[in-house]
Amino acid sequence: MNTVRPQAKLHSQRSELEQGLDRDEKEFEMRKVFEIGGIVAAAVLVAFGVAAIVMGVNGRSTVQSSLKLEQIVGSSDMTPAGIKVEAQKAGLPATLALPTVSVAGQSINNGAKARAFASYMRIHVLESTGGLTYAQMGRFTAKPGTPAKFTDGHGGTNIDTYAAVDPNTKQPVSNGLRDLWVTETALTTALNTSYMAEQLSLFGIVVGIALLLAGIGFAILAIGGALRTNAVNVFSKKTQKSTSTQVVPTA
Repeated sequence: MNTVRPQAKLHSQRSELEQGLDRDEKEFEMRKVFEIGGIVAAAVLVAFGVAAIVMGVNGRSTVQSSLKLEQIVGSSDMTPAGIKVEAQKAGLPATLALPTVSVAGQSINNGAKARAFASYMRIHVLESTGGLTYAQMGRFTAKPGTPAKFTDGHGGTNIDTYAAVDPNTKQPVSNGLRDLWVTETALTTALNTSYMAEQLSLFGIVVGIALLLAGIGFAILAIGGALRTNAVNVFSKKTQKSTSTQVVPTA
């Protein structure tokens, strides 16, 4: 009678140990799946990172090569001091924001210089139009004697009856200074787009580096066996706990 109870208890403990081993084995398999998934995720991150870096470098190189082909060089007055003097001579308001970067005599071969060149172009056009923007200027050239209230103050008007007429076409003469804004807007838009494209390329490079580092981190954790080590520790603890509770039957 005394032998039956310990034997029954030992049988129960062995059954629990076997169940624990089964659970540990399943957990180990699950962790193995996670480990493989970590390696795959690391490979994907590294691949995307490398692709982003390559695309960013190529994009930046394309922008700079395209700018070099245009052979744009900053004029001698494209300095903060020089443009300030010219703006004052043209009577532009003191509150007007002026460029702060000098590109005088420099080749415009990157996005930052292209943006600076575009800002100088805007000031040049404002000097030519008396500080008026495209929207503020009259569509037509005003004919002599036009009342000032019907003009933009600089020889332009939006009223057909006060517009100068081309003797050949018999049509109102367009305001040439207003057309200057169209050209300026097209050119500065292209230059500013170059700046934006270069900045996006740099952003792509930064994102690529971040993805690359994240992928390497995942790879180190997965290949280094961090998950496997945890699984072994759990397995060992459960095994030790089960074996320590075994009772040796006595007669």
